[in-house]
Amino acid sequence: MLEILRKLGPGLLYAGAAIGVSHIVQSTRAGAEYGYVLILGILFAHLFKYPFFELGPRYAALKGESLIQAYLRLGRWAVWIVLILTVSTMFTIQAAVTVVTAGIALKITGLSWSPWVMSTFLLVLCALILYIGKFNVLNELMKVIMIVLAITTVVAAVTSFFIEREVQLEAQRFFSLQDPQDASFLIAFLGWMPAPLDIAIWHSLWVVANRRIRNSEIPFRQEMTDFRVGFYGTAFLALCFLLLGANVIYGSGIELSANGVVYAGQLIDIYTTSIGSWSYFVIAIAAFTTMFSTTLTCLDGSPRVITEILRGHLSEKDNPQVVLQKRNMHFTIMILLTIGVAVLLSVFVSSMKQMVTIATSISFLTAPILAYLSIRVARTELTERPWSRKLEYLAWLGLFFLIVLGAYYLRILIG
Repeated sequence: MLEILRKLGPGLLYAGAAIGVSHIVQSTRAGAEYGYVLILGILFAHLFKYPFFELGPRYAALKGESLIQAYLRLGRWAVWIVLILTVSTMFTIQAAVTVVTAGIALKITGLSWSPWVMSTFLLVLCALILYIGKFNVLNELMKVIMIVLAITTVVAAVTSFFIEREVQLEAQRFFSLQDPQDASFLIAFLGWMPAPLDIAIWHSLWVVANRRIRNSEIPFRQEMTDFRVGFYGTAFLALCFLLLGANVIYGSGIELSANGVVYAGQLIDIYTTSIGSWSYFVIAIAAFTTMFSTTLTCLDGSPRVITEILRGHLSEKDNPQVVLQKRNMHFTIMILLTIGVAVLLSVFVSSMKQMVTIATSISFLTAPILAYLSIRVARTELTERPWSRKLEYLAWLGLFFLIVLGAYYLRILIG
């Protein structure tokens, strides 16, 4: 068991980035508001997005470079698109995950800080961890966090089926695509289920960084096993969070709060209701460390993409000065991201729900562009161990799925 954990790396970073807002907030809310019906949303999202997430580690494992280099071979236009999408979404993505983390931190500590102050403090702390510890801390910390979260969430989900509670028929809400509010929630829910497609690019960068640290090539089979552990693990935990929301809150008349601190208390109450009051601190720490890991990985991911685009791929022959220059640029972009998010949260921090909806919706609407680029890369660059015909068909279906739902959402917005 310990040997398996030792070998896991970027797949757990993927899981750490994915299991955050999409699971702790959106999946729980999906179960609490609509019962079990959106289990289908979780299954379809994982099915249709699978090829795009798999491409990141597949390409990096085979080529020894990130997807950024693959986009560059398609043409500079592709890299510019990725750069524009990254810059346009990274502030809302980081703000959404940070404000949720801040809410849980304030609930646990009991501090009287404002959510904005706590969010800013956490961002600065994450930036320092990434600068001082670099990739090693990120890689090793994730193993502990994911184990604690997985065990507590599975136990809580199983025991939630045995809770005795009164269900109010008039409080049960039924999902309908004809209802603009339900359709809007579905888009926000699917936008980050299991994660934004940007994470495929981050994953490829993490694979390359992991190889540089180990100073050795990792077998392709091991890289793909690492990815699948993270991918299927996030799918399973998304179902667990939805079951928790459905079994503990659905039909109870309780409404999940849009305020981060209040929501954090409700989330912890869901766990303690399922497992018992003794588990309060275990759950609180697990919830915080999970969201903190998401804040950490997101703060690393987007700046890493921008640095790769602006400074180029590091080869094994690059001297220490070049490596240092690239590291300093990465840290500079992290600081700019931190400042931008702090400013953004100063306006939107009062409503966690609004911030999350904005971030997830933007991610969903831009997803077809990244999906199309992924298909182009798979068809032109992956000559060794290419996608199977079934996987390519699934990718085209996934692109169609993203376009149709995105168009439907825009029609709702336009009225």
